[in-house]
Amino acid sequence: MSYTGSLFNFINNSTSSFHTVLNAQSYLIKNGFEEVNFSEDWQLKADKKYFTKIYDSTLIAFIPHQNLREGMKIAVSHTDFPCLKIKPSADIMQNDYGKLNVEIYGGMILNTWFDRPLSIAGKVVLKGQDCYQPDVKFVDFKRPLMIIPNLAIHMDRSINSGKSISKQKEMLPLAFMQTENNSEDELANDNSKLIKLLAEELSCTQEDILSYDLTVYQVETPYYLGFVGELVTAPRLDNITSVKACIEGIIADKRKVGLDIAVLFDNEEVGSRTKQGGASNVLSNVIERIYMAFGYTRQAFLADLAKSFMLSIDVAHAMHPNYVEKNDLTNKPILNKGLAIKMAASQSYAGDAEAIAIVRALCEKYKINYQMYVNNSDISGGSTIGSIASALLTMRTLDVGIPILAMHSARETMGKDDQKSLEKLVRVFFEGFY
Repeated sequence: MSYTGSLFNFINNSTSSFHTVLNAQSYLIKNGFEEVNFSEDWQLKADKKYFTKIYDSTLIAFIPHQNLREGMKIAVSHTDFPCLKIKPSADIMQNDYGKLNVEIYGGMILNTWFDRPLSIAGKVVLKGQDCYQPDVKFVDFKRPLMIIPNLAIHMDRSINSGKSISKQKEMLPLAFMQTENNSEDELANDNSKLIKLLAEELSCTQEDILSYDLTVYQVETPYYLGFVGELVTAPRLDNITSVKACIEGIIADKRKVGLDIAVLFDNEEVGSRTKQGGASNVLSNVIERIYMAFGYTRQAFLADLAKSFMLSIDVAHAMHPNYVEKNDLTNKPILNKGLAIKMAASQSYAGDAEAIAIVRALCEKYKINYQMYVNNSDISGGSTIGSIASALLTMRTLDVGIPILAMHSARETMGKDDQKSLEKLVRVFFEGFY
């Protein structure tokens, strides 16, 4: 299967941060990785492959080799993406139309979500025998359920004039219509259509559902486009392209010494400051637990950080064909020209001269296409996990990623060949050869 064909499958099965982790878990188990419970003591063996999940939406895979103290290689990415999240008590019934009350997660390009088929995926939590141990279920409807319809141009002649969009009013999906068995009075009495739908999907009672964390996602699948199929359009390229590269890299690991780690953090799109985000101490805790399992001291762990390296993998802004002036004058990544090495004097992208030299040397040695990316000096640009995670772990780090167009749109666009370049880099990073 081609790199992009495999990526299509990964995207289609990564419809929420929880499902991204479940998807990655499936890949890891098929390739000999064993799960260790984050809340239990670990008994680890050298050269065995492990992974642990943190609150279902973050995953850390690791391989402790013989002679652990030869340094760490860490690749990090994130499982979340800009989307709509469904609020509690979400049903809204007005004039026979049933809508869902939602809020914005991350920096969405709002108008790209209009008139697209939408579905629902995420976590539903049910009553358990113990109040402190509720029953967790995951759900993905995998079919169009809703739409956010535009207002006709005849009713708003200013619609093409850059008008603002109300997140609370205009971003509510149309989900159902009133029927004879579904009156406004019934909805007022807490007979929620959403809860009923979830109960039917999970084969449980409505009363069993205590809470949920549900993502509204764009259900259309990835496609090739371009006159000769040289481009790809898909939802969630940010950052499933990087998640897949991390997983493929750790699976291909062939090092004999040191500690190799692939990390899929959650909540990057809202700042990473959560218990399972890149600004938490979860990665540091996991590494220290690995060291302790092999009898090493905290001093050994801290000393080895200084001889380790982290790849922070997240998408970059490709040069837009209609807005060339938005890019830097001399560093303008173009689709299908390779992965982007990201730099910023502000350190919103992690890196230093040595880190850049190391990754460029790898790319040149193994004939991996790459480009340099720097923000236009008049535009602040975005940020990534790299600077946050490296500040907590104090190790040399570099930000890289696939250049894409329309970042944070409901659908983004990439070059067909660039996933190959990214995955090849992560493989040689872990393998030491290709």
